[in-house]
Amino acid sequence: MKTFFISLLTLTVTFLQAQTAVTYKCDTAQLAGYFALPNKPSAVVKGKPGVVVLHAWMGITEHEKQTINKLAKLGYVALAADVYGAKVKPTNYQEAGQLSGYYKKNYLVYQARIKAAIEQLIKLGADPDKIVVIGFCFGGTGAIEAARARLPIRGVVSFHGGLGRDTLRPIEPMFANLLILHGADDPFVPASEVAAFQKEMRTANANWQMTYYSKAVHAFTDPAAGNDPSRGAAYNKEAAVLSWKAFTIFLERIMLPSEF
Repeated sequence: MKTFFISLLTLTVTFLQAQTAVTYKCDTAQLAGYFALPNKPSAVVKGKPGVVVLHAWMGITEHEKQTINKLAKLGYVALAADVYGAKVKPTNYQEAGQLSGYYKKNYLVYQARIKAAIEQLIKLGADPDKIVVIGFCFGGTGAIEAARARLPIRGVVSFHGGLGRDTLRPIEPMFANLLILHGADDPFVPASEVAAFQKEMRTANANWQMTYYSKAVHAFTDPAAGNDPSRGAAYNKEAAVLSWKAFTIFLERIMLPSEF
């Protein structure tokens, strides 16, 4: 029993040390994220594939931190990127809506924050030719913005993200591969928005995939969203597991194209 307890304690400490705080800048804005490496945080990691993880509307939470830990275990350099700023953290849904709404409207600022995160990920040791950007909810919208901005990345993945765009914006060809993982019953993304997005993908001649998960609403990957789908946002274990598997297969295809 004593040996088991010591092993469990060691495992817990290792898990807690898997993520490390990092500060970086976008122009004059100070940003504060977290990163996780495939080995000890103090080690120098060069040439590893990297993943930027964009947070949902409440900022970086345990969900994003756990995601970068999982990615590090798979062999990726992972950064939970900060979009809002080092000293900016919404305390309620109203503030979160205002903040996320600002970046959706001012998409060039959003794109610049994502670009800064990519640059920071490379400084942490990620191979600049093997970068993927993913995000949850508001962050899923950001992942798509990374593709729209034609940032130097191989692919983007949106988990239950918003798909909309200002119709006055020009549609440019997209070079990154896109994977859209979507709740089939998400009330925050109407059918008209889905249709417009799919039309945009075709106009942009994008390489894209979109997977729907039945009985899943918004935020289906986040246990903190609760289990009441009538609220419009709720955790769905099956959708969470299946979407993660789809994501890892996508990563393998993007990073190891010779295998497909």
